[in-house]
Amino acid sequence: MWILCSTALGFLLDLCFGDPRWLPHPVVLIGKSISRLERFLRRKFPQTPEGERRAGVILAAAIPLGSLLLSLGILLLAYRISFWLWFVLHTFWAYQILAARCLERESDKVYRLLAAGDLPGARVQLSYLVGRDTTQLTAEEVTKACVETVAENTSDGVTAPLLYLMIGGVPLGFCYKAINTLDSMVGYRNAKYLHLGRASAKLDDAANWLPSRICGLLLTVSAFLLRLDGKNAWRIFRRDRRNHLSPNSAQTESAAAGALGIQLGGTHIYFGDVVEKPTIGDAVRLAEPEDIRRTNGMMFAASGLSLLGFGLLRFAAVLLFR
Repeated sequence: MWILCSTALGFLLDLCFGDPRWLPHPVVLIGKSISRLERFLRRKFPQTPEGERRAGVILAAAIPLGSLLLSLGILLLAYRISFWLWFVLHTFWAYQILAARCLERESDKVYRLLAAGDLPGARVQLSYLVGRDTTQLTAEEVTKACVETVAENTSDGVTAPLLYLMIGGVPLGFCYKAINTLDSMVGYRNAKYLHLGRASAKLDDAANWLPSRICGLLLTVSAFLLRLDGKNAWRIFRRDRRNHLSPNSAQTESAAAGALGIQLGGTHIYFGDVVEKPTIGDAVRLAEPEDIRRTNGMMFAASGLSLLGFGLLRFAAVLLFR
């Protein structure tokens, strides 16, 4: 029951404060650990497809497991000292694992630049959020890329971490964040990471398989609650939720595209490579900057619904297995 209370409080802290730049963040430590271990493994394993795949398996196993065990050990030590020390630390880390307010703030910077007519500035700001080349994007393409990012990260940054926090507390939450960070750093289909990042990408696909589908449904419900086009969100979700190279990304993007009546996806440039993707949704109208804020509204609604739903399930499980 205390994990439920701690996670809910962490969720509220995230909504209130987001991620202040001055506050050290565990995900930064995870990222540095990934980089260091990657360099070590590249030195130790042959630079062949087979050698890189073996190194990639070690990387994909060591970082999430290390994140889980380290956070678990620190929390157990805190618990032995004081229950309230454990509770405060667990709550603080749960707050840091969640990213709803940060996602809204960073995407809103893109919105404000677009609304002010500063397309070059919006392109630069968007480049901090996505892995694609943003230098030649039109205002509509910047808007759509930002909508895609918010929709996808509603699952990756909020609802999926909430699910894992409710199941296994902060240790499982950090394990998930490590998997997600691995995918964002090495899970690319380019020359450098095609083999080394394969295991990390597959692990991320597995970890997000259920959360992304739940999130797609929650975004659809959110569209109804916010008086967007909920019926179309449901229709496009059912039709286009597999229209992506990733098995998970289109689950949320399809619901957002349908709710807004715009078309997402298509061909983009990543690190100089042209990546062809299927389209998601119908181009009922052109995307406009306000769609970023509409998507953030759906993100907050879906986040609240996930906290309520996962919280009730954990509460029921505690009562059932007492």
